[in-house]
Amino acid sequence: MKNIYNLRSIAATAISQVLEQGQSLSSVIPELQQKVSDKDKALLQELCFGVMRVLPQLEWFISQLMAKPLKGKQRVFHYLIMIGMYQLTYTRIPAHAALAETVNGAISLKRPQLKGLINGVLRQFQRQQQELVEQANNNVSHHLHPKWLLARIQKAYPQDWKNIVDANNQKPPMWLRVNQLHYSANQYIALLQEANIAAELDKNYPNAIRLLTPCSVNILPGFDKGWVTIQDRSAQGCAELLMPRDEEKILDLCAAPGGKTTHVLEIAPNSKVLAIDIDEQRIKRVKENLQRLSLHAVVKTGDGRLPHEWAAGEQFDRILLDAPCSATGVIRRHPDIKWLRRNEDIDQLVTLQSEILDAIWPYLKKNGTLVYATCSILPNENSEQIKAFLERHADAELSGTGTLETPGIQITPETIGGDGFFYARLTKQ
Repeated sequence: MKNIYNLRSIAATAISQVLEQGQSLSSVIPELQQKVSDKDKALLQELCFGVMRVLPQLEWFISQLMAKPLKGKQRVFHYLIMIGMYQLTYTRIPAHAALAETVNGAISLKRPQLKGLINGVLRQFQRQQQELVEQANNNVSHHLHPKWLLARIQKAYPQDWKNIVDANNQKPPMWLRVNQLHYSANQYIALLQEANIAAELDKNYPNAIRLLTPCSVNILPGFDKGWVTIQDRSAQGCAELLMPRDEEKILDLCAAPGGKTTHVLEIAPNSKVLAIDIDEQRIKRVKENLQRLSLHAVVKTGDGRLPHEWAAGEQFDRILLDAPCSATGVIRRHPDIKWLRRNEDIDQLVTLQSEILDAIWPYLKKNGTLVYATCSILPNENSEQIKAFLERHADAELSGTGTLETPGIQITPETIGGDGFFYARLTKQ
């Protein structure tokens, strides 16, 4: 593909769509990546995700160098300047290339008259960079989180909040789940070694492997044949805790993009799985994942609060509910969460989670198992949610996950470990 696009202008557009229109990077990036060459896809992602990680610092730099911020239709150029600053501060891209490409972004965005302004601000930043970075360390919170979220994390984890916030600000590790229908983790790590891909096994999860350096899925042995799936080690805990068995009827609720659906089927390939998600676009991903792994499940679009519309009176031996949540445990994978979430969202999510739990409980057979999971680290969505559920339902019993006082297992994000995650396993008496 001939380089006829400007990557920096595409990145600025993506950031504008997130911060001005409230879209997520995970929905914006795949579409924009289609406009760039394969070798530029990773750089586009690095620029967008990187800017989101350190957004308050970049905002402060601009406030020091520009008397008046760019607003309205010119706002995208504010983000273009940020992209220039991010490259100069955090990447190994030669300064002259970073500057030239960023300034030329103004032409691609059809405002060539702003080239001089962008060039001037970035060159001034370059001259004062060391001094500005030092000043930013005193003037910008190191934590790079919105105040409301920081306050919630500090309240929930008075001892560990700094470690959690530091982990949130790192680039995430890349975890694989080996498809046990093809290989054991030990056998697959040997294939990785043959391909010169450095990796290590996990002590707690039988099919989890961490790559020491993230890489493209295209170079992973047998990825296209379904030998392996990209899935964080913490997320792998859901299906392990569910303990599915062949011939059982299993419901995977809020199933997209399908990582847990396929994991259930790898453990119990002859189970009868129904995968439900409310988002029709994301349901396509479930089908794609099943197809790549040559696995079969019934996949439907449906609302977890309205099981009578899609369950047709069926009852299930096991239910996996990966509930809609704040996603505060996966901020390092989705740094835009910090700027898209609002404090008031948490109470709304807690209400939605309890509505889904109450609606789906009658569809679990007697002696059946329900695993409730979130990728949140906030107690309101997790231990407090399950505690309230147990108080409402006399026939629900906690099964080997936590105590009645603090039910469930809470994992916090670790720099080289898994993401933040919560699980609670319940059985119906």
